[in-house]
Amino acid sequence: MHTLNLGILAHVDAGKTSLTERLLYAAGVIDEIGSVDDGSTRTDSLALERRRGITITSAVVSFALDGVTVNLIDTPGHPDFIAEVERVLNVLDGAVLVVSAVEGVQAQTRVLLRTLKRLGIPTLIFVNKVDRLGAEGERVLRQIADRLTPAAVAMTAVHDAGSRGARVTPYGPADTAFTDRLADLLTAHDDTLLAAYVEDASALPYGRLRRELAEQTKRGLVHPVFFGSAVTGAGLEALKAGLTELLPTAGGAADGPVSGTVFKVERGPAGEKIACVRMFSGTVRTRDLLPFHGPGAPHGAAAKVTAISVFDQGSAPRRDTVTAGRIGKLWGLGDIRTGDTVGTAAADTTRQHFAPPTLETVVVPRHPAGKRALHLALTQLAEQDPLINLRPDPLRGQTSLSLYGEVQKEVIEATLAEEFAVEVDFRETTALCIERPVGSGAAFEIIAKEPNPFLATVGLRVDPAPAGAGSDFRLEVELGSMPYSFIKAVEETVHETLRQGVYGWQVEDCTVTLTHSGYWARQSHSHGVFDKSMSSTSGDFRHLTPLVLMEALRRAGTQVYEPVHRFRLEIPADSLGPLSPLLARLHAVPRTQAVRGAECLLEGGIPVAQVHELERRLPGLTRGEGVLECAFGGYQPVRGEFPVRSRTDHDPLHRKEYLLKVVRRVAGHADGGGSAT
Repeated sequence: MHTLNLGILAHVDAGKTSLTERLLYAAGVIDEIGSVDDGSTRTDSLALERRRGITITSAVVSFALDGVTVNLIDTPGHPDFIAEVERVLNVLDGAVLVVSAVEGVQAQTRVLLRTLKRLGIPTLIFVNKVDRLGAEGERVLRQIADRLTPAAVAMTAVHDAGSRGARVTPYGPADTAFTDRLADLLTAHDDTLLAAYVEDASALPYGRLRRELAEQTKRGLVHPVFFGSAVTGAGLEALKAGLTELLPTAGGAADGPVSGTVFKVERGPAGEKIACVRMFSGTVRTRDLLPFHGPGAPHGAAAKVTAISVFDQGSAPRRDTVTAGRIGKLWGLGDIRTGDTVGTAAADTTRQHFAPPTLETVVVPRHPAGKRALHLALTQLAEQDPLINLRPDPLRGQTSLSLYGEVQKEVIEATLAEEFAVEVDFRETTALCIERPVGSGAAFEIIAKEPNPFLATVGLRVDPAPAGAGSDFRLEVELGSMPYSFIKAVEETVHETLRQGVYGWQVEDCTVTLTHSGYWARQSHSHGVFDKSMSSTSGDFRHLTPLVLMEALRRAGTQVYEPVHRFRLEIPADSLGPLSPLLARLHAVPRTQAVRGAECLLEGGIPVAQVHELERRLPGLTRGEGVLECAFGGYQPVRGEFPVRSRTDHDPLHRKEYLLKVVRRVAGHADGGGSAT
């Protein structure tokens, strides 16, 4: 049996979880359709999801459809949980993008389809809620063509839209307007097809058009649009037929090299770690020693698989194997994290499809005795969601984490309280800035020369790199000038130190070059006992590197950049006057403006830190008619005084003293010690 790994994606409240319930009901997996409002849906299994009526984590459920095993992955629609969608994209064969027939194309809808198109993931569009008051199929179809993709074609027609009796009928070969639209769309992507059509229109019979439609949809070139209602079931038969006809099934050989991706990590009743894995190639068996790879995985990491479950017909029964194309749960991989790859032919899943988190906050336990419990709880959450990017401050005893929004912060707080019995407080949410070098700077410390307290020589030069280049480490010393473990210690510490630059923000878009190196070889007393006070260790290089790098950054100088969102504002034209002073005060920069009758369209950029205030004030200034769409738009230089993260410890004047306190505190505990004074 073939397998289709299918993602259901949407803007929040478009009805994707309800669509999942309807598909499961139609497939006979469930006997009764659950309700999001009642908290009785199959895929919203967390108590927090049921209470809030929103999807927070991705969930997999399997059913059979016309000889195809469909592994359906329900994803969150709220933009605060875009990281869950991020991970699911790496394992999909195809997707259904759900759009509300009432609200139409919304901000998150555009972000999602733009990403799906960029990745070439075949996507069907389902316009839901045609039975709701205010549903307008033609209006939404125009929005899809204008705001999402011109390569869309309606596959079904809606009758009595906006009423409980709304009906949906599929187009067929007798609908000449439909076949003409289909031919126009398909020939635009295929010159051979176009030549045949121009020479003789009858050369494209309906059967060939359908085959070409399936081929181009599977290549991600066109996007068939289906109308319907997840509540009443209208239009569901046509959508189900489209899933098996128009979307590709999973490839990969069961006897090939093992390759899979971990897109979710769960905890079992006893606290054991469970990895949800999409297999791309090969077969994993119980008791296999399975290697895995990822940014947080130890070099050469491997663990024995102690149990396997495979998603099948509404459940995940225990199996001895999980093969290419399937999704399974693996037990026994104690150190694995979300985003890791398994096997010997690991695929590249480190790419990030959506914008990084642009907000951060500090979390502290409400009771001082809860520090250890909070640390353990946050570590588990980071295994499930690496993008929260935990940043402990050992001296202050507090932890910073990255966020997409306030709802995510509320969910983390509730999760810590309910699942880990840890009550916490959050500091004010702030924009997550970055630093970039504005010039070049170099510094070095020589072994056994004051004020260098470590048995190591390290020289580093910092140079700016193009925007978006990230950080790179290079050598100007010979690779054999000292043991490779010492060079590796410098490189790893450079990347770690760049997480907090001169003003405390992560340093991006720079090249760091090792210009000086030196060490004292391993030495012993005459009786043969190793003397660490006379011999360099990796710890010496790990402790000295931050001091040298921060001095080089200080000499290079850094500019702080704040995150900005691209915004699109649809407002009544007479609201532009009252709204303009607010936009100016929030440092929003309109770049395009168009007046269409009584409506005004504004597009531009606004600092992320000001978006919440714009959302709060917009209804009052536009009589409730203003519509705001925002998406990450990059970074812009901060005007005026640079914001400093945690001013006492990260002020440029005190940064070196702060680092000295840190390294001296830990000098005796890393890599066999060190020789801090």
